[in-house]
Amino acid sequence: MPTLTTLRKAVLISLYGSAALGVFASPAMAQTGDAASAADAVQTVSVVGSRRVSASSATDTMVPVDIIPMTKVAEQGGQFDLAQSLQYISPSFNSTRQTGADGADLVDSAALRGLGSDQTLVLVNGKRRHTTALVNLFGARNRGNTGTDMNAIPLLAIKNVQVLRDGAAAQYGSDAIAGVIDIELKKSLGCEAVAGYSQYSEGDGKNYMTSAYCGMALGDKGTIAVTGEYLDRGRSNRADAGSLRTIGDTKAENQTLYVNGDYATSATSKLYFTAGAQTRDASSAAFGRGGIGSVDIPGRNSAAMYPNGFVPFINGKIDDRYATLGHRGQIGDWNADFSQTYGYNKMRYDISNTLNASIANLDLLGGGKGISPSRFDAGGFSFQQLTTNADFSRYYDTVLRGMNVAFGAEYRSEEYKIMAGEPGSYIDADGVGVGGSGRSQGFPGFQPGDVTKAKRHSIAAYGDVELDLTDRLKTQGAVRYEKFSDFGSTVTGKLAASYKAAPTVLLRGSASTGFRAPSLQQVYFSSTFTDFVGGVPTDVVLAPNGGAVANAAGIPKLKEEKSTSFTLGTTWTPTQAISVTADLYNIKIKDRIVLSGRFNADNYPDLAARLSLLGVVEAQFFVNSIDTRTRGLDLTASHKGELFSNRLTTFLALNLSKTEVTKVKTPASLAGFEDVLLSERERLFIEQGGPRSKATLGFDYLTGKLESNLRVIHFGPQTLGTFSGTADGVPNARYAAKTSADLSFTYSINKNTKLTFGGNNIFNVKPTTQNADETDNGFKYDSVQFGLNGASWFGRLWVKF
Repeated sequence: MPTLTTLRKAVLISLYGSAALGVFASPAMAQTGDAASAADAVQTVSVVGSRRVSASSATDTMVPVDIIPMTKVAEQGGQFDLAQSLQYISPSFNSTRQTGADGADLVDSAALRGLGSDQTLVLVNGKRRHTTALVNLFGARNRGNTGTDMNAIPLLAIKNVQVLRDGAAAQYGSDAIAGVIDIELKKSLGCEAVAGYSQYSEGDGKNYMTSAYCGMALGDKGTIAVTGEYLDRGRSNRADAGSLRTIGDTKAENQTLYVNGDYATSATSKLYFTAGAQTRDASSAAFGRGGIGSVDIPGRNSAAMYPNGFVPFINGKIDDRYATLGHRGQIGDWNADFSQTYGYNKMRYDISNTLNASIANLDLLGGGKGISPSRFDAGGFSFQQLTTNADFSRYYDTVLRGMNVAFGAEYRSEEYKIMAGEPGSYIDADGVGVGGSGRSQGFPGFQPGDVTKAKRHSIAAYGDVELDLTDRLKTQGAVRYEKFSDFGSTVTGKLAASYKAAPTVLLRGSASTGFRAPSLQQVYFSSTFTDFVGGVPTDVVLAPNGGAVANAAGIPKLKEEKSTSFTLGTTWTPTQAISVTADLYNIKIKDRIVLSGRFNADNYPDLAARLSLLGVVEAQFFVNSIDTRTRGLDLTASHKGELFSNRLTTFLALNLSKTEVTKVKTPASLAGFEDVLLSERERLFIEQGGPRSKATLGFDYLTGKLESNLRVIHFGPQTLGTFSGTADGVPNARYAAKTSADLSFTYSINKNTKLTFGGNNIFNVKPTTQNADETDNGFKYDSVQFGLNGASWFGRLWVKF
């Protein structure tokens, strides 16, 4: 009898073959209508990347754009949030749900083309969305990055997601090095609601979701759409039996409300508005502390409080707010758009099932039982962004075959704050080195010395011209000037063109320069935290740029990252039923900001001596220290036709990407210590924190009232570093390529009611097992590829009323 692995491989091979047959099947197969799936992106009107009032189809754009309708995803999808939904649709999009990574467990960061989450710009209805206040310090993905919390927006509120896979800083400003994601919200009339439930096959990680949308007319002049969502995600745990660890999905409870609409102020003008708010109560588990008989008593535990050991919980309360108010109309022959956008994100930490061992030890020394409070307010941080835009465009149909001219200006102000925790979360009550470690276990509170209120502002101006030289040849040029109050100015530019080589073939390419300003979070973040290196607790200071510790180490002032990007591709649409796109890209980034390794007495005695005068034993910093090069290929293909007289939609999405560190730039004070500044382990996090290849094959088959959807997702191999390192004879952690599959069935009870049930990762595939003492999260595998929880099952009910 064949093994499960053999059977799984046989099934997957047959699916790959079926996909190839479906995509490249005879054009004689009839198109039976518009399927609301990812494959429809090739026929959808594009907005992002072009400032024309009326834009081309996605297969006629000068740069690669995926436009992903979200209607079916919201009604029938097996994933309940935006980041995980896009993970299995968009070829170059990657979002990894972390575990054992402190605050990074509470927010799913997203990225494009193998780069960092802060090198992708996110827009909502074409307007810049703010990043989170969190900077990721741990986890296999997006270390040292800030990013945008995509899960703050409910799926039911979204019309489509447009992914511009090209450098676009000259058009949209900082962060758009890897590309731009534009989330377009719905304004359609009518009401609908979704209720969903899911859980892992092991019985945990229960998810409950209810969401409702209503679009209403404002007389005959406008619309207002309101979406409310409640999502309760249960904790999962994949730790081995008897372990003190809790490793898996964080517990999270989201309450979200979004409003989107417009109102005509004249025959050619309208007021538009968007507002959203989400509160999230989330909880992740820290490393376990041992009980009686372990080395953790009295240093990190109290026998009176947790005789059998304990697991601290890092609880975060996240508040996220977003609003845009604007007016779009005409001034003479020009289209004018004036807008004001507000974004705010705050995370406050509350640490439970914990203790401050120094308080417990002081109590014991004083004749008490040896206890401390078991819960602490550890402080937190916030980030606020205000963006003012004025944009103008005009189309000239008498210049050659058509010319669109656009220009505009932007003013942006930002504020970042760090708030201190209560004293018990950070004090060393019994004295340094006396016995009990100071600070709350699991997550130390922010100290008064960490408190920060940092501000900056920037101004920008841009010009953009799109010119149709002939019916076949189209060109685009853009230039942008941007000046920041804290580090100076930069000028970026972009050229793009497309040529219709044949009625069904389009050739396209672009060249651009770009930049990313250092985030306020990277410049000013300050904390003392406990990390576990090979199972041994180690206290580390992450010092802010420009502070006493960073200056003592000779760390220079942070500056912007600069990039050059080239894209060359083609599209092929032999029939209305078949579309294929292929795009090669090459992105070079200079002076990339990374989180350094830890400097201590073992690896740099002279620096450690200087730091000891400041009371610091081990420190790390943010620094412009590397140049990288990213090369890759994006491929999409879709086919819409019939099989056995029923509708079959097939799509393929593939991304191949390779990032390499090409140069390490060491400050003069750290010369000769390049291996500490960027260790092999940290380099591999940058180069292979995400898989270097990802492919999705999708089949949507509709027969009568029953619709079946099958997706096969392949994630390529990854190699990550270990704590000991290859220099000490410990091989790197190699994660083999893995392939999973999602399957669902939808039954249309009537035209207004659908019931969906199915499973994700139905073969229960998990990452390659490693040495838990050498992984970043202290478990037998890190959060890589598609996660570590295994198979899950779900059901959804959608009702329109």
